Amino acid sequence: MASTTNSPSTLLTLPNFSIQTSTFLPKTSQRSIFQKKKPFNFNSKTVVSCKASNGKQNDADHTSFLNRFDRRDILLGLGGGLYGATSLVRDPFALAVVPIEPELSSCGESTVDTGKTCMNVPCCPPELKDSKIIDFEPPLGCKIRYRPAAHLVDRDYLYKFELAMERMKALPVDDPRNFMQQANIHCAYCNGAYSQVGFPDQKLEVHYSWLFFPFHRMYLYFFERILGKLIGDPDFAMPFWNWDSPCGMTMPQIYLDPYSPLYDENRNLEHQHVLVNLNDGKSVIKQEKNEEDGFDKLTKREQEREQIKSNLYVMYQQMVRSAKTASCFHGAAYLGGCVSETDIGCTPEPRGGTIENGAHIAVHKFVGAKNPPYNEDMGNFYSAGRDPLFYAHHGNVDRMWNIWKTLQGKKRRDFDQDVWLNSSFLFYDENANMVRVKVRDCLDSKTLGYDYQSVDIPWLRSKPTPRRSRPGVGRGQDQGQDVLARRKSKYLRRFPIVLDKVAVRIEILRPKKPINKKKDDKEEVLVLQNIQLDRNDSVQFDVSIYDDEDDDNPCKPEDAEFVGSFSNLPHGDDCHSEAMLSTNLYLPLSDALEDLKIPSEDRFIVVTLVPKEGEVSIGNIKIDYVC
Repeated sequence: MASTTNSPSTLLTLPNFSIQTSTFLPKTSQRSIFQKKKPFNFNSKTVVSCKASNGKQNDADHTSFLNRFDRRDILLGLGGGLYGATSLVRDPFALAVVPIEPELSSCGESTVDTGKTCMNVPCCPPELKDSKIIDFEPPLGCKIRYRPAAHLVDRDYLYKFELAMERMKALPVDDPRNFMQQANIHCAYCNGAYSQVGFPDQKLEVHYSWLFFPFHRMYLYFFERILGKLIGDPDFAMPFWNWDSPCGMTMPQIYLDPYSPLYDENRNLEHQHVLVNLNDGKSVIKQEKNEEDGFDKLTKREQEREQIKSNLYVMYQQMVRSAKTASCFHGAAYLGGCVSETDIGCTPEPRGGTIENGAHIAVHKFVGAKNPPYNEDMGNFYSAGRDPLFYAHHGNVDRMWNIWKTLQGKKRRDFDQDVWLNSSFLFYDENANMVRVKVRDCLDSKTLGYDYQSVDIPWLRSKPTPRRSRPGVGRGQDQGQDVLARRKSKYLRRFPIVLDKVAVRIEILRPKKPINKKKDDKEEVLVLQNIQLDRNDSVQFDVSIYDDEDDDNPCKPEDAEFVGSFSNLPHGDDCHSEAMLSTNLYLPLSDALEDLKIPSEDRFIVVTLVPKEGEVSIGNIKIDYVC
């Protein structure tokens, strides 16, 4: 992202925290998201005061306000307990606890909406011939097949892989194992084709919740089994794109041959031989001339080194620092039976986990073609499965689930609630039988008969460091008041905060740490609530703490001040109603605060939101302690 010099800044002083804006992008007027598109239909019926940041805005309406946009997070909590004590709701047991299950008989056309045009896409599976659905049973006694890194496969393997893909694409169009039929599975589950069993008015979505990893694991499992069946090799294992390691950070060469069945013409050709950017999916490898001496500011090799370093820090952030619990890694609970359209907890996207919201979406954006309005294939959920590279990408995403459970930390374990374990999906297997798979069936890849080739994991050694020491930051409980005293107010602003082209800096009041639990059980978390955006837009913003307020260069993943990002990949699914996505973002802070040596006595945390792409509104920001 470009930076500007001598950019203006505006400081907004409020009773308990301040908001400062700095122009990190090229100088431009801040266009309101409300002016560009039709107004947001905010879920909250009350105006949120900026006076308090510890979850007690407008005390008289505190409970009802928070209930409206944290239902699933309330049920889940951040520590993996379904009814975790987060003090966000008085009576969580008043809500229904129903597993998610697709209603096959209700499957209809998916819709893709860009705000200007609407496209209907037939994504439903072929009609079930004998009306029989088989319950999945993991294979017994099979040897473990190892999925190889795509950049390491040999010629013999590539021959088999291309043959299998060629035969899959040659199957009759009404065969559920046909490549396009397999690609449509992702479309159906991600763009509103299915409703939920027992709740015909509620659409099913497998992104931005705790369903993300289980669904995609089984999706790839059956895709892989079909490939093996087509070449008579039950031990065949698909490759994974090893984008978290320097040697695998470009698109694998085996997918770039235009004459190969692994090729897809709907890709960003400018990115074919460029290192992926795991933070936002945008390539930063450019040859920039210095006007004074005519030499490149940074050589291509130097830029690549910087990109590799950034990617490794991104992975450490998303897998280690910010993913200590199941809720942070997997995402928020997603339950069946919600009926209130004004409750964020009842939307299909309560909150994604660190990898889903981060590297996963960044790679989708990186590969997808630059062809608005839909950015097919990988750049849009409805079409992503049409690119064979999608399956290698999600192979590595699935590998992250395996790795996460091996990292240090007693909370790095999957949920154990039945409402998650009993949620289910429908797939056609290698014999064209429809199979019902529950989440509990896919918790261990080895139980399914596969694992991943052992490769180096360099990001485990990429712990970020503070960008510089800043006098006056983290020096005690009066720091926040000192900062406020040195600032002058020009505007007062209330939530919602609109992020467009201008970065926003806020001081958030820290609540007192609970004393009724062991210290090790508490994780300090930054909570961005009621994030609203057009689900058809590609959106990205970064979040950092205690950055230099006079510095026009925002924090990067290698900086300890950087705490995470929010991303959205276009996935509009309803052309006949408001296309708004309402969700939340949780960013653990404990490691960052420790790295920055911020004492627990500090009353405020300085938070900076840096828009990178698109427009978004944030309904509230607070800090909470969870277990």
